[in-house]
Amino acid sequence: MSCPRIEVDLGKIRRNTQTIVGRLGPRGIGVTGVTKAVCGHPAIAQAMLDGGALGLADARTSNVQRLRQAGLKCPVTLIRTPMLSQADQVVQSCEESYNTEILVISALAAAAIRTGTVHGIVLMVEMGDQRDGILPENLAGIAQQVMQMSGVALKGIGANFACLSGLAPTALQMAAFCDLANEIEGVCGPFLKTVSGGNSANLPWALGEHATGRVNDLRLGEAILLGVEPVSGDQIGGMHTDAFTLVAEVIETDAKPPPFPIALIDPTTDRLRRVTTSGASARMILAMGHQDTDIQGLSMPVGSALIGATSDHLVIGTPRSLPTVGSEVRFQMNYNALMHAMAAPDFEVKLFGDPSMRPSRRTQGKVDHLALV
Repeated sequence: MSCPRIEVDLGKIRRNTQTIVGRLGPRGIGVTGVTKAVCGHPAIAQAMLDGGALGLADARTSNVQRLRQAGLKCPVTLIRTPMLSQADQVVQSCEESYNTEILVISALAAAAIRTGTVHGIVLMVEMGDQRDGILPENLAGIAQQVMQMSGVALKGIGANFACLSGLAPTALQMAAFCDLANEIEGVCGPFLKTVSGGNSANLPWALGEHATGRVNDLRLGEAILLGVEPVSGDQIGGMHTDAFTLVAEVIETDAKPPPFPIALIDPTTDRLRRVTTSGASARMILAMGHQDTDIQGLSMPVGSALIGATSDHLVIGTPRSLPTVGSEVRFQMNYNALMHAMAAPDFEVKLFGDPSMRPSRRTQGKVDHLALV
């Protein structure tokens, strides 16, 4: 196998999806699988659908087009506010999109009219994360404008938490969000199909003992892919945290002597001072660096420590016997490292577990109920 590569256990992704779908279902909450961290990889998306996700979501039209070109027919939602310049692409590839700007919604409406379709609009509400969203006091007015447009249909509202602020939602925030759903229905009339309460950071709230109110959807990526809750980083009980493994190749091993002492200017005194380092250490250098992934998001092998990295070299110190040149070293990744690695051009993605691309039982027709395994 070539290196560097990412090994993906599709069976673990499917089982993670099944587990969380099984827990949220009795609470009246469905799961939308988010594929942006894996660049819309069709096989990974299919594993989410096979595990019970009701649809898919992504932030980039290029990723959505990749899903469509692979033959996936399930509903796909664009969860980043569409770029005005991509209105036609969004309407052609996505059934719905999350929106905050009336100018963009107008462009989507015009694009939908040109193609003879109706595009679904979910309005994103600012509930405290301070990233994207309509202020709650402006929501009703914008919803009424959407209702008056041809070519688009108001499908729901959504909120986002913890992406920019890093703060998980409170029960008070979620109750206020549910109240907004009731308010919009009172003003605009039609029942909201989607009340999307957030992302993986909402799981502690969604699985708590309190009522979940109007929320009937969560957009889950990190929880499904890595089996962890984003804010705390803790493993979600019963979920696999090793569905993805990064593999890099050793290109040099040696015990380096300490660097030659060098003279640096001390900016506080404008005088030279001597800089020395500790003694020799056993090191291995791998063919991977900052250009490939978020190095700080890698879990170092047991007994090893990160020494440093450059654009295309990763240097690791180890007290154990050094591996041979050409051998492979395996890493687990956090969400940032996974995102960067999946987007890196030099990584091969190797699928295991269930590499078939058979049609999902949830992509069309009657929905099959899947048993947890």
